[in-house]
Amino acid sequence: MGKYPEYILARIGPGLVVRGWGLPFAIIVPAAIGLWPDPDPNPIGPGLLFFSTCWPAIVLLAIGIHQIRRAQPSACAP
Repeated sequence: MGKYPEYILARIGPGLVVRGWGLPFAIIVPAAIGLWPDPDPNPIGPGLLFFSTCWPAIVLLAIGIHQIRRAQPSACAP
């Protein structure tokens, strides 16, 4: 875990996931279990935030994972 902070894309991807996906889930989950004042919310703003961060976050996570794996020595190398 010590090398992960060196890779900027490995930090931006999870940041997009937390910020972009967390708000819609913070509205949907309490509404589903009955804690939200509106039982059927229409979170259009957070939904647009999720839509605009979904694919960039997935791509950045994939690139960050690739960078980390490429930098690690292979266990199969002689």
